Amino acid sequence: MENLLVTGGCGFIGTNLIRYLLDSDAFTGRVINLDAVTYAGNPANLQDLSERGDGRHVLVRADICDAGAVEQTMDRFEVDAVCHLAAESHVDRSIRGPAPFVSTNLVGTYNLLEAARQRAGRIRRFHHVSTDEVFGSLGDDGLFTEQTPYRPNSPYSATKAGSDHLARAYHVTYGLPVTISNCSNNYGPYQFPEKLVPLMILNAAEGNELPLYGDGLHVRDWLHVADHCAALLQLLRQGAPGRVYNVGGDAEQTNLDLVTRLCDLLDRQLPALPGGRPRRELIRHVTDRPGHDRRYAIDASRIRRELGWTPAETLDSGLDRTVRWYLDNPGWVEQVRSGEYRRWIQQHYDDGADTEE
Repeated sequence: MENLLVTGGCGFIGTNLIRYLLDSDAFTGRVINLDAVTYAGNPANLQDLSERGDGRHVLVRADICDAGAVEQTMDRFEVDAVCHLAAESHVDRSIRGPAPFVSTNLVGTYNLLEAARQRAGRIRRFHHVSTDEVFGSLGDDGLFTEQTPYRPNSPYSATKAGSDHLARAYHVTYGLPVTISNCSNNYGPYQFPEKLVPLMILNAAEGNELPLYGDGLHVRDWLHVADHCAALLQLLRQGAPGRVYNVGGDAEQTNLDLVTRLCDLLDRQLPALPGGRPRRELIRHVTDRPGHDRRYAIDASRIRRELGWTPAETLDSGLDRTVRWYLDNPGWVEQVRSGEYRRWIQQHYDDGADTEE
């Protein structure tokens, strides 16, 4: 992989992946970061990489829904591999307005696959990153495997399921060297604070209420983003074309228990709330969202067995690292919350300006 196209590289997982790749001895190529820079994409996350001057990170501001821009990027940078992360990814937003999810997750994925198919002689790998939410809700027992039937229950997961099927079809029909991964809930640095872990960390740190859907007993399998990045590099290098791999942290936790853990970590690292109250008293149960899946849990034995990947972080160590990162980076938090990075975008991408950074 001399020229790896990473879509959505200014987002949470994309930022961490690009940083991981450029720090890894196992990757010596160049990353072309194609990102539409929407509300959750922050180019300042990677500004220091562009400033290194070695040319190994190139930011192209473009939308994967723009087929022409995708094709031009692949040709201009002689892309020979793709890691497709770009997606609309927030369930609540998909419930309020599904249209962007259909456009980005389905049409955008089609544009990338089609552009790769037309350049099949050059593309060595097309890795499509998906989610465990495509499988729907588990009962009290069992795990999602790569053979679990799809039963998506939200517009978000339905569009991701559709994109998975498209990616698989392009391998079967056209022989495109596609691999697919379905991962469990990620957490870690640079995550936009609409998601559960950073939202709860920041609210609890400031003594604000912690809204929790329903009874809070919905179960998720949690995966530190650094472990996910290690898995993605393994899949890009060694995954078998046509193969699907589940990636999970083997860390099931109810949302209530997870938030309580975060509260206790913050109590140990910050001054107490007024009156010495523990932060877990900030938890407030709110009306559950429609179609809220009860439990997800991943069987990641295939990637462990075939590629030797295993998560390095436990839930305890990963949450501790994550809490410390958000407390140690108040400037990043303020920038995201204040909208400063939106002004940064406007200043750097005026009409007619170069779309690369």
